[in-house]
Amino acid sequence: MKHSIFAVIILALLAPVAVNALEIYHKDNNKVNIYGKIDGLHYLSKDKSERSDTSYAFLGFKGEAQITDRVIGYGQWVYGAQLNHHFFKGSEGSKMRLGFAGLKFTDYSSFDYGYNYGVLHDVESWTDVPVTFSSNTYSFTNNCMSNVTNDVATYRNNNFFGLVQGMDFVLQYQGKNSGSTRYSKEKNGEVWGISSIYDIGEGVSLGAAYASSDRRGVAEPSKKGFFKKINAWTVGTKYNADNIYLAAMYVETHNITPFVGNSYLNGDNTSKTHNFAVTAKYQFDFGLRPAVSYLQSKNKSLHTISVGNHQNIIKNISVGSTYKFNKNISTYINYNINLLNKSIFTKATGTATDNIFAVGMVYQF
Repeated sequence: MKHSIFAVIILALLAPVAVNALEIYHKDNNKVNIYGKIDGLHYLSKDKSERSDTSYAFLGFKGEAQITDRVIGYGQWVYGAQLNHHFFKGSEGSKMRLGFAGLKFTDYSSFDYGYNYGVLHDVESWTDVPVTFSSNTYSFTNNCMSNVTNDVATYRNNNFFGLVQGMDFVLQYQGKNSGSTRYSKEKNGEVWGISSIYDIGEGVSLGAAYASSDRRGVAEPSKKGFFKKINAWTVGTKYNADNIYLAAMYVETHNITPFVGNSYLNGDNTSKTHNFAVTAKYQFDFGLRPAVSYLQSKNKSLHTISVGNHQNIIKNISVGSTYKFNKNISTYINYNINLLNKSIFTKATGTATDNIFAVGMVYQF
């Protein structure tokens, strides 16, 4: 599936794997950690266009600086690169993937600005954890706070000002981006978002998020209402305890879900989608971690392509397993079972219907 390959390249490069971060500086309550990952990944499929090397790597750092007893400055930066391009293609596929700076006030709140995750990702990320293929039905870069996006101011509050243990919320604002250097799908008006997660204990969490924007800057005057309503809301739940991980998510979007069978960057948008994802993993003590996910994105109506009305844009099952040799080295396999059948809809939109098998080896620190 072309959209699965696109999503995994984008999202995998963004994945913050700082669990094994290496501390390179720590003095006077100031510290800097670096972390990175190299993933040798290859896709196999009956569809020749889906057979590809999708290897990637990224390097990042996280830093903190003590300002006062109650205020800490912090920053994070990640740079990623696709490894399926030779030297002479230069920086193709290599970009900054994360970069922001902010202030943390005591243990309860923080404020930062920069290129950061949007509030919808706070819940979407719970099911976006298959072995390889993204459990993603609507989340793309620079798309109404559904994943990483630039120019966002983020306020985070933990434990509701210290009054409710486990109750966190986030407020976020993104300024207008409609310059000629941005792809049409990455342009936006002002965006506001909010999310809230409640850890009720025993490994169970509940979450909800909402983001809304005025019309994109690309809307033509003759199409005043074309992108007038751009928003999405999501609810989800997860369980993470005793080596078991379970998560489910439901999302409704309006005018932000790319019609992924065609070009993500300049193709059509669905005016409304219903999205559902569920995932399960189990961690064995000897390093094996099998996982299974199901995801579905159903288009309710399209602006321009009538054959897509009430059709599934994405519908698949992902089955795979990871084996960790140690904290730095692991290997994995993953099989993505495409449940879409060939139809007038898939032919008209270029949506792939073949299964994909993936195999990879990872080094991370």
